Amino acid sequence: MIAESHLEFERQQGVARHSFNSLMDLYEKNYMQMRRLVPDLKHLEGGLVSKVEGCLDLHLEVLEQHKYTTILRLSYHFLDASGDFSRREPDMQIRIYHDARIAEVTSACLHRGLQARGPSRSRQGNWTLNRFLYKWLGFCLHRGHCFSG
Repeated sequence: MIAESHLEFERQQGVARHSFNSLMDLYEKNYMQMRRLVPDLKHLEGGLVSKVEGCLDLHLEVLEQHKYTTILRLSYHFLDASGDFSRREPDMQIRIYHDARIAEVTSACLHRGLQARGPSRSRQGNWTLNRFLYKWLGFCLHRGHCFSG
């Protein structure tokens, strides 16, 4: 419902769906949701798991930590029939800019081999991936996931 009201607001304000302004707005919204999911973003280390009964475990791994940025991986882990790790899906790398208060998807594998990486993506491609992140973070928060550190 919130997502739909956000799109309606953009339409009323004359903001094009895949415009630069719309993309930057999405980066800001992703940052706000990441802060709700991971309240202490600046001080994380290693890997964390959020467990909620009746839900898949949500895995967070800090890949890089710097003064103004953090790069992390967010994913579900799936097991094969023997119970061994099989794959991450979705598997998203997210760069957090602490000073600008934005979060963007830098690479993603959304469905068994469907991958998108780096700056070669179009603005529409960036918008689509970051919109997916926005919706997924909202779902994870709604289910009760949180990384306390």
